[in-house]
Amino acid sequence: MRGGNHADASVYQCRRTWLDSWSKTLRQPYVAGFEAAGEIVATGDEVTGLQLGAPVIGVGDGAFAEYMVLPAAAAMPVPPGWTEQQALGLVVNWPTALAMLKPLGGITAGQTVLIHAAAGATGQAAVTIAKHYDATVIATASPGKHKAVRALGPDHVLDSRGGDIAAEVLRLTGGVGVDVVLEATPGATFEASLAATKRVTGRVVVHGVASGDASITTWDLVYKHQVHIIGFNAGALTRAAPQIFGDVMRELSALIAAGVLAPGRPTGYDLADGPTAVADLEARAATGKLALLP
Repeated sequence: MRGGNHADASVYQCRRTWLDSWSKTLRQPYVAGFEAAGEIVATGDEVTGLQLGAPVIGVGDGAFAEYMVLPAAAAMPVPPGWTEQQALGLVVNWPTALAMLKPLGGITAGQTVLIHAAAGATGQAAVTIAKHYDATVIATASPGKHKAVRALGPDHVLDSRGGDIAAEVLRLTGGVGVDVVLEATPGATFEASLAATKRVTGRVVVHGVASGDASITTWDLVYKHQVHIIGFNAGALTRAAPQIFGDVMRELSALIAAGVLAPGRPTGYDLADGPTAVADLEARAATGKLALLP
């Protein structure tokens, strides 16, 4: 990240100006909120290179609070000319999409990728990045969100709530299937994703759990779905493979500088309406990024 090279013990306090509304609580006790953008109001003694008042974006527990404390190394400057609200997603959704497509999914020009939940913040980022790298994109979303997804330029948009997704994907790919699947809702679409993936060389990257668990047996892998299944978690990537994460962030910065990634336009909710924002996420009624505005 571009926040400088600091010791893990160094922290800064970021006054939350715009807050990303995150999904429902997974366990208790839980401090709500994960991603926030705001200004630095205090720094630890060992912090260098971060100035008071600087606009930054970062991730950590407690983003729904007025103040939050983060490791200094987790701070990323808001890009010049962007507002704090527009920067939401730069340290979660965009790196997630890029990491799944490139180092994990291995997408290359001319390959085909199936992106589920394409109307969500990560899905929209994935469609944009995949098209930039000259992949053929098949996106899924509910019919009410197709207009927003089509505006991103995918080659095909399918109904995520009706029809036979696997059959339609196989028809679009001449029966061979896709090279990469980004699976956000495995409880609902995992079987279709496996069936729609190219045998032997195809990759399914699973990054969501919102629709519940999915299962596959060893018999399925050997005799029915001979594909690569990859689990993705951004936190695990930063801890277990920091070099890969660093490469992703450097490539992300280059895409921003080149104008490939435009400022975001999240839907804003007043802080008091936080429960409504979370309910909209749970009901899949939201499109793109959501932000809590204090």
